[in-house]
Amino acid sequence: MAEGREVQWVEIAQEQSGQRIDNFLMTRLKGAPRALIYRIVRKGEVRVNKKRIKVDYRLQSGDLVRIPPLRLAPREAVKEVSDNLRDLLVGSVIMEGPDWMVLNKPSGLAVHGGSGVKIGLIEALRQVRDDLTFLELVHRLDRDTSGCLLLAKSRDALVTLNESLKKHGMDKRYLALVAGRWPARKTYESARLDRYDAGNGERRVRVDPNGKVSRTHFAVVETFAKATLIEAEPVTGRTHQIRVHAAHAGHALLGDDKYANRESGLLTKQLGLARLFLHARSLTFPEPSNGRPVTVKAPLPEALENALDRVRR
Repeated sequence: MAEGREVQWVEIAQEQSGQRIDNFLMTRLKGAPRALIYRIVRKGEVRVNKKRIKVDYRLQSGDLVRIPPLRLAPREAVKEVSDNLRDLLVGSVIMEGPDWMVLNKPSGLAVHGGSGVKIGLIEALRQVRDDLTFLELVHRLDRDTSGCLLLAKSRDALVTLNESLKKHGMDKRYLALVAGRWPARKTYESARLDRYDAGNGERRVRVDPNGKVSRTHFAVVETFAKATLIEAEPVTGRTHQIRVHAAHAGHALLGDDKYANRESGLLTKQLGLARLFLHARSLTFPEPSNGRPVTVKAPLPEALENALDRVRR
């Protein structure tokens, strides 16, 4: 639990310069939920150079930060990382550079805590990698999606990689198993997408002519009697984009509990598939320090390999 009995005074090092105060405190006060961080900043309990600041304040080298003593009620605290989760995350690191790392994210693990999720991947990894003074997600993956997830270990790397992401300087490829025979000529989907609340705070996405511009490239990898293994390359990065675009094309992803149709639901049961068949299999991005391309590939999880073996038979 993140708690302390005394006020802490922390001087900001050069490598921490440019980081937002809320993200800095999330790293220092392990276990504290973001809402609590916001509250202690707003109340003036956190000070920088003895002055009140806002939650979006960016730290400068040499800043002196006052961190108040913190006691968390059990219901407030972010969970401590279990030994199983710790081992899973340590074993999920595929490749690591001086200021970045790529994980093979497990399916079923949300990248962020919140909305009933006590601990997400980023909060857990900050506990596991307490040798790092900075750790932030460069992009996100759906909770049920596995595969390549890029994180930055420095503020400069985060800014550089985010800029590359905005300018479409990254290449992200996903493998998906969909119901039915995907036509080889169907290589592109550009239906506009709109997010909405489906009740109970659950986010869903639908095709809507007034929605946001969304584009996905598709390619057939392998065709089976009742299903198709496809590669998807999202050009834009909308929530659930690949899943909704595939369903809109008439070929819902297997294991998708949000956008399934009757055909995909039956096939999912026949294959004994207990998770979404969507895997971020490769990621190419520019090395932040020199711009050279780095390509990382995440092996297909055993559950998805087994499903492919069954569909081939």
